[in-house]
Amino acid sequence: MNQLSYVAPARRLTLAGARAMMSAAMRLAETEHIAIAVAIADAGGHLVLLERMDGGRFHTVHSSTTKAVCAASNKRPTGSHGAQAQSLDTSHAIGLALAAGPERWTAMEGGYPIVVDGECIGGIGVSGGSWEFDDRVARAAVEAIGASYRIDDK
Repeated sequence: MNQLSYVAPARRLTLAGARAMMSAAMRLAETEHIAIAVAIADAGGHLVLLERMDGGRFHTVHSSTTKAVCAASNKRPTGSHGAQAQSLDTSHAIGLALAAGPERWTAMEGGYPIVVDGECIGGIGVSGGSWEFDDRVARAAVEAIGASYRIDDK
């Protein structure tokens, strides 16, 4: 068998791409005077970039990082849905977070995968505002680099 059949080409998130997303997220938060933390992870869940605005609460660092890792792992936005996108009640959501690891899975909104040509190249997590605000900022940051947050968008 040909060696190339064992190797697949892959896209990856660059630091420049992460910085552009971070800039878009921070601009939106500054405009609305909401202190947030933003984490951007690569496809393997490794942190690429992390910022917490002045006045941002310290727990938002962990929350945003968990949202980014969860979104990259599940290849879909974070929220109260399981691996097959089924709705989860509170006890199942807590159980899933405990089983996966509290630093790897969350039911909180505000995390989005970063998808390019149908391939998930990372995830972004935003924490510090309302769930709706975090969600909106994360989505806008993904769109700022021309990426999608849906696997089926190419």
